[in-house]
Amino acid sequence: MPDISITQPHSLSQTDARAAAQKVADKLAREYGLQCKWEGDVLRFARSGVEGALTLGERQAALRIKLGFLMSAFASTIEQKVADSMRKTFAV
Repeated sequence: MPDISITQPHSLSQTDARAAAQKVADKLAREYGLQCKWEGDVLRFARSGVEGALTLGERQAALRIKLGFLMSAFASTIEQKVADSMRKTFAV
């Protein structure tokens, strides 16, 4: 399965970073049917053909997505959209 890995620096407090990540997760859940769940500072998400995790660090957010066979055809588009969203959400 193709992997997408994006790290975005941020200057948010842990509380603000978590709130920003939750807003994005809520939007993704509505638009793409992702199931999202927090495990400490890691937001795990999944749906058929996609699974991943967003790990919130003190100064960075690290996203890793695994795409299934069918979704891998859209890997570059997904990566670009997710990278743009990460920049907007966690802008330094």
